[in-house]
Amino acid sequence: MAYLLQVDFKHEGPYGDEMAEAYSDLAKSINEEPGFLWKIWTENQQMNEAGGIYIFEKKEDAEKYVDKHTKRLSGFGITNANMKIFDINERLSQITQSPLK
Repeated sequence: MAYLLQVDFKHEGPYGDEMAEAYSDLAKSINEEPGFLWKIWTENQQMNEAGGIYIFEKKEDAEKYVDKHTKRLSGFGITNANMKIFDINERLSQITQSPLK
């Protein structure tokens, strides 16, 4: 079973291409996290929010990443991040085009 980590927080920018340039090294480092499968980066400039949807192989890996990411965001001055881990219903997700196997 895979696990989904949902993260969102207040973010004053950058967004779009500037965000991609500013965080490309961070994105590359996330690929090295134990059990990490993929991430969709999210941003909503009108609401001043950003975050992401992550998929991990094991719940323990997602939990360790939450701890690490909480500390990282705190270093950026972000202390109000919402982070939730969900079980994934893979049978239903496959019906709706999930890339999970």
